[in-house]
Amino acid sequence: MQSQSMIEINLLPGKKKKKAGAGVSMPDFSEVAGKIRDPLMIAAVGVWVIVLPVVGYTYFNEGRKLAELTDEVERVTIQARNFNTLIREKQTLESLRDSLVVELAAIREIDADRYIWPHIMEEVTKALPDFTWLNSLEFVPAATPDVTEEADPNVRLPVQFTIDGRTGDMGAYTRFLRNLGNSPWIANVQAGATQTVLESDRPVIAFTITGTYQQADSAFIRTVPLQESVR
Repeated sequence: MQSQSMIEINLLPGKKKKKAGAGVSMPDFSEVAGKIRDPLMIAAVGVWVIVLPVVGYTYFNEGRKLAELTDEVERVTIQARNFNTLIREKQTLESLRDSLVVELAAIREIDADRYIWPHIMEEVTKALPDFTWLNSLEFVPAATPDVTEEADPNVRLPVQFTIDGRTGDMGAYTRFLRNLGNSPWIANVQAGATQTVLESDRPVIAFTITGTYQQADSAFIRTVPLQESVR
């Protein structure tokens, strides 16, 4: 038998027959655009064409700013944590300092009462010039307050003393007064009456001096023990 061949005729103009096995093809956008006739639709498409890039730029820009702000918040949080640690350490040190100040004041208070007479005797000994000697160094009781008045327990009565001495030179006596007046531990140095007396058949000058003990300023306080200074 002879095979019969078939002839196909396309009766619809504008359409082309698809080739077999051509695969997926892109749509004809010009044909789609030609079908859009509504002005509102055209305006909406135009708006979206303009808005989409702006929205995209804004989104990525704000995302970048948000990331930067997040990093800044983390950095500030770390700094705040460090500052809080420093503040706590500072408060601890200040509390320790205040405690040490209170303890030091108590120690100074105890030492002030404990070493009054050693300080007085040391200062008198250092101030004593040659050819001058002492007969006595005595405590002078301070005037007691009126019994009708209530005494303040925080008020410390001054420690007063009197010196009875002899010297063979009036110049040595005046040096003694001057040396006592320059002492940081002695105040209110006052010269008493002087007279010539015989000692071992020799005429000498008898004198009396009064003074008041005072707490020396910290700049004059010696750091070595008092016992070492009199060895």
